[in-house]
Amino acid sequence: MTLAVVTGASSGIGLEMARICVAEGDDLIMIANEPEIHTAAGELRAEGIHADQATAEGCATILDAIGGREVDLLFLNAGTSLVGTVQQQEMEEIERIIQTNILGTVRLAHPLCRRMVARGSGRILITGSIMGYMAGSWQTVYAGTKAFLNTFAVALGHELQDTGVSVTCLMPGATETSFFTRAGLDDTAIGKMKKDDPAMVARAGYDAMIAGRAQITPTLKNKLQGAASEVMPAPLVAGLSERMFKPRD
Repeated sequence: MTLAVVTGASSGIGLEMARICVAEGDDLIMIANEPEIHTAAGELRAEGIHADQATAEGCATILDAIGGREVDLLFLNAGTSLVGTVQQQEMEEIERIIQTNILGTVRLAHPLCRRMVARGSGRILITGSIMGYMAGSWQTVYAGTKAFLNTFAVALGHELQDTGVSVTCLMPGATETSFFTRAGLDDTAIGKMKKDDPAMVARAGYDAMIAGRAQITPTLKNKLQGAASEVMPAPLVAGLSERMFKPRD
């Protein structure tokens, strides 16, 4: 039986990934830093782990819970953000974004990937973002962490060629999840705009992962937005980002 592990699985894209895994007949471990993960896991008849990947202790809890079981499908999806400029945010808040999005992802990817390589099989999906292409003012730290994840995933996948292990980077655009409320983005242009369906995004990511693709950006709109951000002058992109992410007066 295939074993799938999904982080950030209590809601949004992660929960939809978990639902797909169950529908595909996979054994499933669901992880989140909220106690609601136990309710979500119970509904899917999966194993739920309440742990915070922003900390080394939380990652150790996750790895201890997995134990000696071999993970076939690893969805590193957990992430967080916060509205505001760098100067408005407290250092503790900035550190938490970096620790969750970057350190937590790498702390889990490193040992589990090694085990996949040792047995010669496994698939990893890392949730990046089209924000990783942007000078994302008012989401400066978040955009920087997603730039790291976008490049980390593709480079890691290249390093693992011919090992039997693949890495896929899912780079969605704005998706209808609780992310925006948690980040304090409800009263922003992006918070109020129509967003992508998380079930569609999760399905695109799952299918790309199974196919062994290096990258996937769902929808033509998001592909065009990501491509435009790479060729437009960075200060212009930063200004557009401010319009989208700055709370309305």
